[in-house]
Amino acid sequence: MADAAVEFLLGNLKQLLVYNANLISTVKDQVDSLCNDLRLLAAFVKETTESRSKHAVVKELVRRIRIEVYKAEDIIDMYVSHASVQKSRTKFLKALHIVDYTTELRNVGKEIQEIRARVKEIYDNKLFANEVFNKTESYVRSPPCVEEENVVGFDGEAENIVRLLTEDTAELEVISVVGMGGLGKTTLVKKVYNDPSVEYEFFMRSWVYVSQVYSTLDLFLKILYDVTRENYRDKSQWDLDTIADELRGRLNEGKYLIVLDDVWTKKAWDDLKKVFPNTKNGSRIVLTTRNKDVAIHANTSHPPYQLRFLTDDESWELLEKKAFPKGTRCSKELEDLGKQIARKCYGLPLAIVVIAGILKKKDKTRSRWEKVEEKVNTYVAMEPEQCMDVLALSYNHLPYDLKACFLYFGVFPEDFEIPVWKLIHIWVDEGFIQRIGDASPEEMAEENLQDLVDRNLVLVEKRRANGGIKTCRIHDMLHDMCVKQAEEENFFKEIKTSEPSFSRPFDANIFRRVSVHSRVSDYVSLKPDSSHVRSFLCYGKEESVLRHDLITYFPGSYNLLRVLDVLPISFTRFPSIQLVHLRYIALQGMFDVLPTAITDLWNLQTLIVQTNFRSIEVKADLWKLLQLRHVYTSAASDLPTPSSKSRKGVKDPLVNENLRTVSKVSPNSCTDVILARTPNLQKLGVRGDLNLLLEEKKGSCKFDNIAKLSHLEKLKLLNDTYPIPPLDLGGKLRVLPEWYKFPPKLKKLTLSDTMLDWEHMSVLGKLLGLEVLKLGDNAFMGERWVTTDGGFVQLRVLQIGKTNLVHWEAFGHQFPQLQRVSLKHCEQLVAIPLGLGDIPTLEAMELSWTSRLAVASARLIHQNFKLLVFPPDQET
Repeated sequence: MADAAVEFLLGNLKQLLVYNANLISTVKDQVDSLCNDLRLLAAFVKETTESRSKHAVVKELVRRIRIEVYKAEDIIDMYVSHASVQKSRTKFLKALHIVDYTTELRNVGKEIQEIRARVKEIYDNKLFANEVFNKTESYVRSPPCVEEENVVGFDGEAENIVRLLTEDTAELEVISVVGMGGLGKTTLVKKVYNDPSVEYEFFMRSWVYVSQVYSTLDLFLKILYDVTRENYRDKSQWDLDTIADELRGRLNEGKYLIVLDDVWTKKAWDDLKKVFPNTKNGSRIVLTTRNKDVAIHANTSHPPYQLRFLTDDESWELLEKKAFPKGTRCSKELEDLGKQIARKCYGLPLAIVVIAGILKKKDKTRSRWEKVEEKVNTYVAMEPEQCMDVLALSYNHLPYDLKACFLYFGVFPEDFEIPVWKLIHIWVDEGFIQRIGDASPEEMAEENLQDLVDRNLVLVEKRRANGGIKTCRIHDMLHDMCVKQAEEENFFKEIKTSEPSFSRPFDANIFRRVSVHSRVSDYVSLKPDSSHVRSFLCYGKEESVLRHDLITYFPGSYNLLRVLDVLPISFTRFPSIQLVHLRYIALQGMFDVLPTAITDLWNLQTLIVQTNFRSIEVKADLWKLLQLRHVYTSAASDLPTPSSKSRKGVKDPLVNENLRTVSKVSPNSCTDVILARTPNLQKLGVRGDLNLLLEEKKGSCKFDNIAKLSHLEKLKLLNDTYPIPPLDLGGKLRVLPEWYKFPPKLKKLTLSDTMLDWEHMSVLGKLLGLEVLKLGDNAFMGERWVTTDGGFVQLRVLQIGKTNLVHWEAFGHQFPQLQRVSLKHCEQLVAIPLGLGDIPTLEAMELSWTSRLAVASARLIHQNFKLLVFPPDQET
């Protein structure tokens, strides 16, 4: 990760120069010089990404670069901390500490010079490393060995692809098979390639293995030999264009099938496609790739064939066939263990085959198999060339800026369902996302995530109502690869309670991130070295209350922290936090006040606070945190009113143009004075007595201030009238604002416990940009809803929570763009409107805990869309 480390450090230093010029002015020239020195090595590190594992000299130089990068980062971050403290002191204290501060300044300058000297030495060695590297032949991967016997789980997929190859269409078609490494793309296509019906259909056939490093000329010669059986090697002195013309001419003579196995880039396809003529005789090209973008680039008309993981039964079938001699079966004594081992491969055929090979060599005893079952991933890692190296190819091929994003998945426990909003905020706050053009960091982070999904490195678990990714995870084998790679590159250290490293100290000078998966309080109580840790992350399932005596130690002793995510720990009081580098904080505890000390966290970008209280008073002056982008509180926040006023002709310093999220605030905080300070707010959540938003005073109400948020896209209104019960008429929302008083760019609206009459739905129907409408429990009440015409022109998702609705009358033309309907706890509803079946865009309908009559009516209109029913016995 030295390549990314250098780039991220340079990016961070650039931010320091821009935002903190007054703090580092005394060492600015030295920092500039250090940046220039590091840039000389950044290109070298990037260029050697593929080669360093094969060249000891290069690998050692990269290790030394990484060490110097971290040392430079430590020195500069430490200096910024000291400078920040000195700046905040009174004149008397500044004078008192002037000697200490001057000494510290001299030490910083001296250490920067020492680093620059070592960097020069590394650069001189770099020239030698380049000479060694350039004398070495380029490495070309050999084709994978594919067994065609005992293929399991691909029968249906093979039939589908054979059908696509042999169907009666004259145009040249490209069929792409996409999936993560080790999923069996090559195995499946080899099965299809050797199918008798395919052999009969295509007289000219060729299979070429492209890989990451390829020769266009060699590939053309291989295809030419396959389709003509003439040896063209003697003509290899021909130039590429001549060979391409010859091949194109030969393919023009008949119906052909070409398999391009393991294509990594769009460029590779562009290099090869020019020789494949459209003979309009049903010729086909099959392409296998790990990257969905490559597949779509090769054929924009038809979606690629996405290969699935094996089921548990298929996994066991494959394991048994590979682990036992032909014609024999597993004993009943070992079958249950075998199924558990197969299940722990999580449907990845490559891992199953590797484990089967290990079991095949071991005694067929329960004790031996139990050892394998306990650590399946460890045994897979013992065969790197067969499995881990295959998976690592995808990581090695990533652009440097995606490598850090991908490795970060390793900080989460195995099988952890990762909320995308959290992942994106952490990526941004870690400094992984460099802003380019007008796109926001969050938008660029979402693009990075989608890129990893398209490369089949990240699995989508759940999608949002609008189709975006809500939660994700990575395959366990990839998780192990991330952890191994991260520790090798000093990216993070994983701490597990079951491992000796839990109680054994490690060098935090090397590992800048620590991820503790359980018993967090026990780990903190060890008071490990923390002076250089930049990120402290906890993702254990169990919650624990931090001992009172540890609150003064943690997190205060982590002086250079940028990311602090400790939601599994409950604090009995708000900790004292004086961390000037902190950008992300997520914690929970028994507190009802956000203290003024948060005001000093001037680098803070994301603030997440969970508490058992229903409201929380914000004493911190959040308006001074000009880098703050997202504020999440589980309780209703009472935001402070900005004290200063803008001067004539001077931009108000308290306007936070970076703030994008505020959730949740009290209705009393929705004043003009407060919301005017958040002009670019995109997401707002309000919790409390919503009638306070609609009370008119002097012809206006607080909701009018929300309507002025011209960039607001998501609005959540939670009616909390405690101690009045939610169903009490005293808490009922009496009216909705007119449709033109809602924010102009509103796309998603969530209501809960508002108990509105269904006739008010006509107001929401007039919101022209509304795409997602989520009606939580008791949002609307009443036995009948008659949907009116002319509304919901852009609505794509409709969710209705608990309600007493009995009759719903609607027609398809009233929801022209609707894609998904979700009904939860609508237990009195007697039927789904038959008219919904006429909506051409409808893709799915989800019914949870609804009446059997409603389920039966959904069955009547169910045609092309997906129907999900929970619990399943409601279907009968």
